[in-house]
Amino acid sequence: VVAFAFGLAAAGLFPSILLGIFDRRMNQQGAVAGMVVGLTFTACMIALMRSPQLFGTPQPLLEDFFGISAEGIGVVGMVLNMATALMVSRLTPPPPENIQQLVDEIRIPRGAGEALDE
Repeated sequence: VVAFAFGLAAAGLFPSILLGIFDRRMNQQGAVAGMVVGLTFTACMIALMRSPQLFGTPQPLLEDFFGISAEGIGVVGMVLNMATALMVSRLTPPPPENIQQLVDEIRIPRGAGEALDE
């Protein structure tokens, strides 16, 4: 159960947080599209691979995904999330300039200038 929770969190949240900090071009449309794709893919794959426990089927509807088990499928969802978020962010208008400047400021903590100068 814990592995599934981490897989769903990795597939749904991690790429948007990471790209929101390090990609000036990341926008709301990209983040939402990526989260929807990552979470949907991961949840569906877990449901298919764990169908005996969830739906009472005699066999899993899907044994594995190219050798990846249900416990590790969140990594694939995370990659799909990131790819979707990047693609949608590039196909839609960029965030306003003040938001892009905020992203730059997040990456360098306040007061770090003095430490970086030495």
